[in-house]
Amino acid sequence: MDLSVRIGSLELKNPLIAASGCFGYGVEYADFVDLSSLGGVAVKGLFLSERDGHPPPRIVETPAGMLNAIGLQGIGVRRFVDEKLPELRARKAAVIVNVCGTTLDEYVEVSRILSDAEGVAAIELNISCPNIKEGGIQFGCSLTGTFDVVSAVRKVTRLPVVPKLTPNVTDVSSFAKAAEEAGADAVSLVNTFLAMVIDVESRRPKISNVVGGLSGPAIRPIAVRMVYECRQAVKIPIIGMGGIADARDVLEFMIAGATAVQVGTANFVDPLIWPKLLDGLRDYMDRHRIDRIASLVGTLDTSARDRQWISS
Repeated sequence: MDLSVRIGSLELKNPLIAASGCFGYGVEYADFVDLSSLGGVAVKGLFLSERDGHPPPRIVETPAGMLNAIGLQGIGVRRFVDEKLPELRARKAAVIVNVCGTTLDEYVEVSRILSDAEGVAAIELNISCPNIKEGGIQFGCSLTGTFDVVSAVRKVTRLPVVPKLTPNVTDVSSFAKAAEEAGADAVSLVNTFLAMVIDVESRRPKISNVVGGLSGPAIRPIAVRMVYECRQAVKIPIIGMGGIADARDVLEFMIAGATAVQVGTANFVDPLIWPKLLDGLRDYMDRHRIDRIASLVGTLDTSARDRQWISS
């Protein structure tokens, strides 16, 4: 069975990527998960400098999901290159770095530094985090801003460039198209949905930032729909994410049009989920006599004949 997939010039041994923000810098999981067995590891978002993020409380559970407002706490790109990247190289991880910025110049400079570092496989542009007010989401909610960030970073790196899109817009497929036109090698979607949880006894928000990003199984059907819509709009690969908890969820995203997927919130529930997902994919391929998992991408059948059961 061939589980490999291709994202631009990057070939992944399987479609499973640890999602940024839910897997630390990868090294935190290295004693429990064989990082080389994953398709890729998308590390925690990096700015030029260290960042404290928001004060606690920053995470709260919701029905079938989780709300977070970490605020992109991080060690900064130079400390990552010096302190984390050497171990990731030694563990033979395919490293996808999530790049953040408050300005266009910061996105460019962080990407340039990473492009000169040994062991970085791709750059994921975080233009979609809903938990900070400056930069990021301001670019991701503007078609012009999305185009500008992608095209600027494209000029300073040979690495695959993958903007991470926000679902908090009216038509996410138009943003995927803008990214493609700017030179993106792929797009990843979706980031979290802007949401809020209130403690009714105290009548106060349950997280310090008042609002945060909703992730987990509750958002999966919406995320699948958005992947499907973007697949109709662009030719570049799509990395899908949002509430994946088992192999059937992975397959749903791929059939909708995702070439690869990222698994995030499920890491908090089961850090050892990865071999279970791979076993589930192999079982599906065996039962359906599929030799290459890449052949599943975008195979959703929406013909009228097969939809007759819905109205019967």
